[in-house]
Amino acid sequence: MINAYRRLATLALAGLAATAALLPLAAQAQSTKIKMVLNWKYEGPQAWFFLAQDKGYFKAEGLDVEIDQGEGSAASIPKVASGAYQAGFGDLNAVIDLATKRPAEAPVGVYMLYNTPPFTIVVKQDSPIKTPKDLEGKTVGGPANDAALKLFPGFAKIAKIDASKVKITNMAPNLREQMLSRGQVDATFGYVTTVSFSAKAMGMDPAKDLRFIRYGDHGMDLYSNTVFFSRSFAKENPKAVAGFVKALNRAIGDVIANPDAGIDAVMKREPLLKREVEKERLLATLRNDMSHPEIARIGLGDVDDERLKRGIDILVDANQLARTPTTSEVFDRSFLPARAQRPAKLF
Repeated sequence: MINAYRRLATLALAGLAATAALLPLAAQAQSTKIKMVLNWKYEGPQAWFFLAQDKGYFKAEGLDVEIDQGEGSAASIPKVASGAYQAGFGDLNAVIDLATKRPAEAPVGVYMLYNTPPFTIVVKQDSPIKTPKDLEGKTVGGPANDAALKLFPGFAKIAKIDASKVKITNMAPNLREQMLSRGQVDATFGYVTTVSFSAKAMGMDPAKDLRFIRYGDHGMDLYSNTVFFSRSFAKENPKAVAGFVKALNRAIGDVIANPDAGIDAVMKREPLLKREVEKERLLATLRNDMSHPEIARIGLGDVDDERLKRGIDILVDANQLARTPTTSEVFDRSFLPARAQRPAKLF
């Protein structure tokens, strides 16, 4: 009889052990998977995404996040629209463009990062191109997925450029500054920070060797790169989207407080990068692309509805788009942490 009780006790303990062993698997099964595509190859200004991963901030929100490299700020939008990814980081203006054409497929912005327009046309310092109008009769090059190139029709209309007189040529992103330097193109499209650091890597001094015709200086005060989600995923998984944004916002605060920790996370992904260059690139992005004065009022991550509406109207008018999406169609602030929890100053 005693032996029988012992056998029963042993079986009961074995059952409890088996149940305990399954608990982590059950918890893991409950995690929401999110595949995210970045704007570009791994680099310093993506530090917060990686830090949120490494510090377990995503995991704490019940998320299993996978992050892939991208191919351009405009290229990430169709990848999310197609369902290949649930989330992305890229140009809000490409989101707006898709929302005018295929509103049911267009993703929606949830956390604005690049609140200052980085779009530019770059020329050599000694170039005869002094004003936007001077681009007529010239050749301007850029990667096919470059956001500044895609916005050029709108810029041309606002800056009163006859776009039919401007020759556009495509090149691989790593050839942009080389072709400009060698005179193979008269100007190139790009982001100010991206071009500046690529030029530095070639031994150029962007402050002395280049001039930047910035879209924002000629009436295109547009928002740029935002974190966005598939519309269907956001509708079906609002808690997961809010959790992602909360984790990201927390990691951004960490990077602002300690940029080196952010660069540590970047270097883990791509050890061949030059650490000091990526740190400088991160700080330049914080300073030049993310520090619009409006964040003192609305906080990082949010948008000013009136400013966003002006941007939408500019794009619709300049590109003769069929419909005008509302601000809420392209950006949904309902997933944001409270205003007091988001950075209001980056330096």
